[in-house]
Amino acid sequence: MRLQLHATLGLRLAVGILAAICLPWIAFAMEQGGDACVDCHSKATPGVVTDWKVSRHANSGITCSTCHGTNHNSATDANKAKVADIDTCAQCHAERAHQFAKGLHGMAWKTISTAYLPPNMPRVFIEGAKGCGGCHKFGVKSPEEKAVLKANNSADQGGSCDACHTRHTFSAEEARQPQACRTCHQGEDHPNYAMWEGSKHGVRASLAQSGQVIKNTSGPTCQTCHMPAGDHEVVTAWGMNALRLPVEEKGDPQWTADRTTIMQSFGMLDKEGKPTPFLDGAMAMRYIRPNREEWQAERDKMISACKQCHSEKFAREELYKGDQTIRISDHVMAEAIREVTALYRDGIVEVPQYAPTPIGHTFTYPDMNPNPAEEKLREMFLDQRSKTWMGAFHNNPEYPFWMGYNRMQGSLYEIKKAAAELRKEKAAREGK
Repeated sequence: MRLQLHATLGLRLAVGILAAICLPWIAFAMEQGGDACVDCHSKATPGVVTDWKVSRHANSGITCSTCHGTNHNSATDANKAKVADIDTCAQCHAERAHQFAKGLHGMAWKTISTAYLPPNMPRVFIEGAKGCGGCHKFGVKSPEEKAVLKANNSADQGGSCDACHTRHTFSAEEARQPQACRTCHQGEDHPNYAMWEGSKHGVRASLAQSGQVIKNTSGPTCQTCHMPAGDHEVVTAWGMNALRLPVEEKGDPQWTADRTTIMQSFGMLDKEGKPTPFLDGAMAMRYIRPNREEWQAERDKMISACKQCHSEKFAREELYKGDQTIRISDHVMAEAIREVTALYRDGIVEVPQYAPTPIGHTFTYPDMNPNPAEEKLREMFLDQRSKTWMGAFHNNPEYPFWMGYNRMQGSLYEIKKAAAELRKEKAAREGK
C-alpha cells in the first residue's frame, strides 16, 4: 500500500513538473499560431495576423494549421496552403454548416455555376468576382470544382462562411449586424438593404446602433427576421422570385393563370403548363417552394419572428398585404409576357436564339434584347416586380408603388406601344 502511494505521488509530481515546463510553451505556441506562420505573416500580411489574434479562434487554440494545414512552410510553397471552406468550418460548427448548405445562401454558387448565363456576359463579372461572382462565389462546391478554381487562381475557392464572418476574426458579433448583409443586398437591382434601412424597422435599429435610443429597444435587423435564433438556412416563404407550387390558387383563377404564364416564361412550365427540367432545377436551388406545406412552414417561422414585437393577428394581416402585392404585380407581369409572346407567335419578331423556352425568357442580359418590348419585359421582372413585393414585405412604403407597381404599369404601356410599332413595321415590309 505504501509503495503504491509513493508511486502515485511520484506520478503526480512528474506530471506537475511536466505541466510547469510545457504549459507555458503550449500557450506560447497557441499565441504564435501553433507554428511558424505568425512570424512570417506578421510581415507579409500583418492585418491577417492582427485579426486572428483578436478572434475567439486564437483564444480557443484554433491555429493557422488547424484551417490551412501544414504543407505550406515557406514563401515558395504558398500554393500548398489549404483554402479554408465550409467543410473546414463544419469540423466545429456542424449544425450551422448543415443549415447553410441546404439554404438559399448555400445555393449561391450553384446558381451561377449551373444556371443559364447569356453567352455575351463579360466573364470578368462572374469569374473575376467583380460583379455577379462577388456575391455568388459562396456556397457549397464539389472537390472537382474547388480544384478547377484553385488551378485558375480564382477568388471563389473557399468563399462560404467568411462571406459574412469576415476572415480572420470570423466574428459572430460582426455577422449579426445588418451591415454584414449590405455587400450583396444593396444597390439598384438588389435593394433589400435599402428597403430595410428606410423602413421603421431599419430606422429604429440604426438609432439603437448609434446610441441615439436605448440599445435594447425593438428594431429588427435582417438577421432578426431571416435568421431567427441564428438559423443559417435563410429561406423565406416566397423565395427570391415570389413563385410557388401548386400553381393553382384556390378561389382565384386569374392569379392561377398569371402565375402559370410567368413560370412558362421562366421555362419552368411548357406551353401546356407541364413541368420541365427547369422547374426541377429551380426547386433544387430552392428558388420556389415545392408545395403549400413548405410555404406555410416558412410563413409560420416569419410570424414567430414578428411576434417578438407584434400580435399574431397584426403579423398575419401585414404578411397577407404583402401577398396581395405579389398578386397584383403578377397580373401586370403576365399581361406583358403575353404581349411579347404574341409577337413571337405571330412571327413579328423571332424567338431569341438564347431563349431556353419556345416563348422566350425574362431572365436575359440587356444586350441580347433586340427590341424595346423584350428589354422592358426583362426590366419589369428583374427590377420593378421585385421592388413591388419585396418592398411590401420590408415595410418600406416607397418601393411597392412608386418604384415598383407604378413603373410596371409604365413598362406595360411601353411594351404595348413597341409591339404596335413592330407590327406596323412588319406590315409595311410585307406591303399590307
